[in-house]
Amino acid sequence: MASEDLSGALAAVLGGRGLRVQSYDSGPAGETPAQVRLRKNVCYVVLAVFLNEQDEVLLIQEAKKECRGSWYLPAGRMEPRETIVEALQREVKEEAGLQCEPLTLLSVEERGPSWIRFVFLARPTGGILKTPKEADAESLQAGWYPRTSLPTPLRAHDILHLIELAAQYRQQARHPLLLPQELPCSLVCQRLVATFTSVQTVWVLVGTVGMPHLPVTACGFAPVEQRGGIKMAVLRLLQECLTLHHLAVETKGLLGLQHLGKDQTDGICLNVLVTVAFRNPGIQNEPPKVRGENFFWWKVVEEDLQSQLLQRLQESSVVPINR
Repeated sequence: MASEDLSGALAAVLGGRGLRVQSYDSGPAGETPAQVRLRKNVCYVVLAVFLNEQDEVLLIQEAKKECRGSWYLPAGRMEPRETIVEALQREVKEEAGLQCEPLTLLSVEERGPSWIRFVFLARPTGGILKTPKEADAESLQAGWYPRTSLPTPLRAHDILHLIELAAQYRQQARHPLLLPQELPCSLVCQRLVATFTSVQTVWVLVGTVGMPHLPVTACGFAPVEQRGGIKMAVLRLLQECLTLHHLAVETKGLLGLQHLGKDQTDGICLNVLVTVAFRNPGIQNEPPKVRGENFFWWKVVEEDLQSQLLQRLQESSVVPINR
């Protein structure tokens, strides 16, 4: 891939459009990355935050035996052969009675590669709010409540942070609107935009096996990678080409999300922005030396791409990934 092709790939990822996953550069030690199957080795959860003009939030009252009567945001597990957006729309219709449109991904939460939750800011587009007369196994009812005076009991208090995140985004968007791209993937993997910056100059790590490309790391399902979370796959790839003991590595967040869900392709690709820096910068103006021949640092010279990257880095203009 020539420099202009790398520029096009980087522009696509920065623009949230994504790229098909052709192969991966790093896989878990001692295991072949598993083909991902919902209900077998992965669980994806969708959750929606709705805020209206009166600063009210849409909540549903749970019907499940273990939490019956408590309140929560509309949420639920994805089903096989659904897209992420289809799953969100189905859950909101079942639990709240409303049709909806997702506006942007707000957050990705993970407990290792086998459990990932996608949190969206959404708006209603139709339907009728579910009342106690329509109570069923999905929920007892739904209602709008002041953001500062939510009903009790809540099923869990983890939604409080998500509601505030949505309110902050409505007030001042921290990152561009971002929705999942429908691109097939058979693994849980991450495409790295791994950056090194120095004096308004940005380098991006590039894989060389095949055509030069933004590197992809496949997540493993062994206990060590489950416990450490998806960042373990990022560190593994970087450890294969860099000496990490004198470097600081940070996953800033998400630039894009890819998933299809059709034809039993339940995998996802998270396009992540990663920073690599020297722990003791000193006068180091060049990126750390790469070991081997499978990777190299590509200096981004196109001004628009460089300014986009610097802005994203300086403002942390990404969707947060939380454990």
